[in-house]
Amino acid sequence: MKIFFLILLILLVAVTVALWFWRQADQTADRAAMARLVALQPTAPERFDLSLLQGLPEPAQRYFRYTIKPGTPLYTVARISMNGQFGMGNRESPDYMDMQATQVLAVPEGFIWKMSANRGLLQISGSDTDQWTRFWLMGLLPVARMGGDPDHTRSAFGRYVAEAVFWTPAALLPGPGVVWTLVDVNTARVIVRHEGTEQAVDVVVADDGRPLQVSFDRWSNANAEKVHRLQPFGGDLSEFREFEGFLLPTRVEAGNFFNTDDYFPFFIGEISNIEFPRSSVTRSSD
Repeated sequence: MKIFFLILLILLVAVTVALWFWRQADQTADRAAMARLVALQPTAPERFDLSLLQGLPEPAQRYFRYTIKPGTPLYTVARISMNGQFGMGNRESPDYMDMQATQVLAVPEGFIWKMSANRGLLQISGSDTDQWTRFWLMGLLPVARMGGDPDHTRSAFGRYVAEAVFWTPAALLPGPGVVWTLVDVNTARVIVRHEGTEQAVDVVVADDGRPLQVSFDRWSNANAEKVHRLQPFGGDLSEFREFEGFLLPTRVEAGNFFNTDDYFPFFIGEISNIEFPRSSVTRSSD
């Protein structure tokens, strides 16, 4: 019996150590992903000038005039620090957890969102990127590992293109792969194409150009059937602050089935800081 318990103890220790190393490998991958995206920051970007808006639909011009001050260096990669609530349930039972996260956003190349959420002693942590979704329970037990397939890539692309409207407007100025069209007097649509993937996002702006809502059809399996399909996604933006010449929202509420009776804002983010990190890797502006 003693030998049995000794073997069991050895196996338990071996599994624990293996899980710890697995978690460390994820952490290393997270750091590498962040460094790769930060390295995409232009080191000598063009400065914003109203002439860059020529030919854009009027609501899009309003949006850029509000979000970017003239003369601002057009940095396209942002690091966003946030806290707030993350819903693990549904509209009827949101099951919100307190959330803290850091995100690096580099449209059109990718993003990484590294988060930790807790409710009492329960803790979930991990990361979400254009390449993977990996979450751990209590920092030791893997509870979600997805990605590496076309469905994940398409879904993630929709997310981070929409988030560029929030936090990196310079990445959406007209250019290769970025086109703006008119929807109505207060709504413009940006269409971003990258490596065979395309996403259209609608932006509703106020009279002064402040973006109020962002919405799009997202490729997602967040539905009762758990089948990937296009379905409404979006959110509301508020509490704008200036960060290095960009006027950006510091409160975002977003979720599935936006503007429908089934809307559930599973993400409620309060932004504490937005910065535009400079990389030690030299890269000229496009």
